[in-house]
Amino acid sequence: MPTARPPRTHALLLIVALLATTGCGLLPLGAALERLEGRRGAATVTPVPAQGAVQTPALPLSGDEAGEDLAALYERVIPAVVSIRVIRPTEGLLPVQPLPEGNEEYTQGQGSGFVVDAAERLVVTNNHVIEDAELIEVLLHDGTVLRGELLGRDPDADLAVVRLAEGEGSLREVLLGDSRNLRVGQRAIAIGNPFGWRGTMTVGIISGLGRTLNLGHSSGEVGGARFSIPQMIQTDAAINYGNSGGPLLDAAGRVIGVNTAMNSVTGLSGGVGFAVPIHTVERVLPALVAEGRYAYPWLGVTGTDVQPVHVAAMDLPVERGAMVTDVVPDGPAGRAGLRGADRAVDYYGTPVRVGGDVIVAVEDAPVRQFDDLLVYLVENASPGDRVTLTLIRDGEERTVRVTLGERPGD
Repeated sequence: MPTARPPRTHALLLIVALLATTGCGLLPLGAALERLEGRRGAATVTPVPAQGAVQTPALPLSGDEAGEDLAALYERVIPAVVSIRVIRPTEGLLPVQPLPEGNEEYTQGQGSGFVVDAAERLVVTNNHVIEDAELIEVLLHDGTVLRGELLGRDPDADLAVVRLAEGEGSLREVLLGDSRNLRVGQRAIAIGNPFGWRGTMTVGIISGLGRTLNLGHSSGEVGGARFSIPQMIQTDAAINYGNSGGPLLDAAGRVIGVNTAMNSVTGLSGGVGFAVPIHTVERVLPALVAEGRYAYPWLGVTGTDVQPVHVAAMDLPVERGAMVTDVVPDGPAGRAGLRGADRAVDYYGTPVRVGGDVIVAVEDAPVRQFDDLLVYLVENASPGDRVTLTLIRDGEERTVRVTLGERPGD
């Protein structure tokens, strides 16, 4: 008899894609994650605000929606793509790329980024590229090297914003696209600095949408649950070490995502890469610039998608939903009386926890899987908001009002 896997568990304590720092700034998932996540600093992977200056294009579009000549697109976009070099203490880190002269106190890392606001000199990159950095240097396309000042970072979306010092060299900025209306099969173009090779372009398609990566740091609250980032873009455009923080573009050369991670057991691109969608950048960037951080809503539960094993064991009147497995006792959900799993059943030799509340709607939005709840809260709610959850308990439907908290710190 084949061994069945239990349903996938998600963490809703906060929303995060947390990637380990490497010498070239991109974390391969899978086996490589297991090798890297034990070291210190492994944390190195709400309504949308009104569009601001960061969306004012300095580079006029050419071509049409179907795309333009790739060489012309590259020449138009590459002036806004930068290479980022950081120096951070070696203590607690795997010395992937030590400094010259045998210096073992510091190590250097390298990643990518792009200018979103030339007037304000703002560069977007991944949090894991700059985390713990004592020095940030940004190399412009024309060869100019400028110091970078970290303005803010969001480990929960693996994003950071750096302000460039005044200096020689001209700044060009990217044009931001729309990541909410993408379709699988559309062209996807990555530009960055894989393995330090500056200005590298790779081309593919959007392979998947709405991916959730459970790669956040442990919450420390509920059984080692990790935080997740939803709505990530999957692409087969080659993404490797050093691409982290660089732009993922559509066929018209507009930024639709920030290249962040790859799924690999070899440490090289396997054709499964992930990018943080640009609408996430648009949501968090103003807060990072103004306050240095972004506050996420916090429900304080972990859970899983409802599966047939839950339906049978709990005699559920629904076949879809988000089952709560754990509740933080003093968290928002705990104070509102939500209940987690109270027992386990055998599922082909694997214990599966059952008996918790099954959430089927948040406000007026249906919840068919745990990701639906995750996405709704991170994109539509803020700390302090009161939301109505519709849930199934003991076979009956009821509603619960919950006042959301602010997610705990690292």
